[in-house]
Amino acid sequence: MKSIKTLNLGILLMAFIFTGCDDNLDLEPEQDLTPEAALGSANNIQNLLVGAYDLAGQNEIFAGSYNLASELIANTGELAWRGTFQGPAEFNRKQITTGNGFVADYWITSYAVSNQANLILENLDKFEEEEEAARVEGEAKFLRAAVYFDLLRFFSLPYKAEGGNSQLGVPLVTTGVSDASQIEYPSRNTVEEGYNFVIQDLTDAISKLPGSNPIDDFYANKFAAEALLARVYLQQGNYQGALEASNNVIESNSYSLTGNFAGAFNNDGNSTEDIFAWQITTQDGVNDMNVFWATRKFGGRSLTGDVTIEEPYFAVFNDEEDDRSMFFYTGDDTGTFSTTKWQNQFANIPFLRLAEMYLIRAESNFRLGSSLGATPVEDINTLRNRAGALTLSSATLEDILEERKRELAFEGFALHDVKRLEQSIDGLPFDANSLVLPIPQREMDANLNLEQNPGYTN
Repeated sequence: MKSIKTLNLGILLMAFIFTGCDDNLDLEPEQDLTPEAALGSANNIQNLLVGAYDLAGQNEIFAGSYNLASELIANTGELAWRGTFQGPAEFNRKQITTGNGFVADYWITSYAVSNQANLILENLDKFEEEEEAARVEGEAKFLRAAVYFDLLRFFSLPYKAEGGNSQLGVPLVTTGVSDASQIEYPSRNTVEEGYNFVIQDLTDAISKLPGSNPIDDFYANKFAAEALLARVYLQQGNYQGALEASNNVIESNSYSLTGNFAGAFNNDGNSTEDIFAWQITTQDGVNDMNVFWATRKFGGRSLTGDVTIEEPYFAVFNDEEDDRSMFFYTGDDTGTFSTTKWQNQFANIPFLRLAEMYLIRAESNFRLGSSLGATPVEDINTLRNRAGALTLSSATLEDILEERKRELAFEGFALHDVKRLEQSIDGLPFDANSLVLPIPQREMDANLNLEQNPGYTN
């Protein structure tokens, strides 16, 4: 049975960092660890790494809120927001304010993960074994890359495949802070610098990490880093890079599609196709995908679910035998539909699935006119066969993109696919200012070196 034990140390250290500048909170109980002690041994650094995983898997970012923002901002009638929280309602209206609490939490928690990763990377000399130090370095860089990639995708104008990405990205912070006196006030790097940073972190992680993590299989390994790199390359429009990375993951034979579509979701442990999943237990973590997307009967907030699936979405299905077209249920006597993907409130949240790698390989091969590993139609049929759908004799780009919508629906891809494919949302162009999150007002007030995104007032 999975168990993530976070002290804890990571929590104590982050509490110290984020409260150290408040005179009213300068109490230092005798049992608390000083930053020096917290970073003083290999065992403590390993614990800090576990804490970083736990922090990244919180509901403010990867355990639900990032996905919720992507799906609702991209919504053009396929979904309905029926909840009472103002933050997601702003996403759905594409009228996001600088005081949006969900946005502030994204920013704060993402940089908290980055800070813990930085502290780990600065203390690798605590490890006597070179192999262990390399593994810890790779895991820390995987986590840091994951948060910066989504910060860039949400808080910056889209990456342009043709180059010239001098538009503002996010601050790239590479120095760890364990004392309030060390806090700096960085300005924003460019999008080009941000993507280069993420790619370098993931490239390093691939070279440092083993194919199987010796601590536990739910921590990152080299294939998790390579799968995330494939996603990054696809977002850039670097189809050759995306093709090679996704093919490496598939051809590793380390993962296999679950026997049926349902088997990929609502699992207490990793499924066979989970390259990486955020771990949720009854003791630790909150599955906000369940909180907002499930009905009250299955752990959600309301009878209908705060997010419901509306009739326009179902037009993507052209085969009534496709299991994915039936992976929905109705709220109690409401007639509304909810996705079955998030029915278990204590289930893991898949982050990198093998199915996505097949889709990336199919699209990249199609765009390049190649067939590395398999032809595009063979990869699409691999997913369609698993879902019980009819196989295709050939596949167009539209077929591949529609397969993404069927397979990866409600998993946080919607907004990012709209932007990379240069589509529109309710008449808004893919690079509209209102489709970019504002820098939280609290950050603008605290750091005068930050420049707000276009379309938002300081």
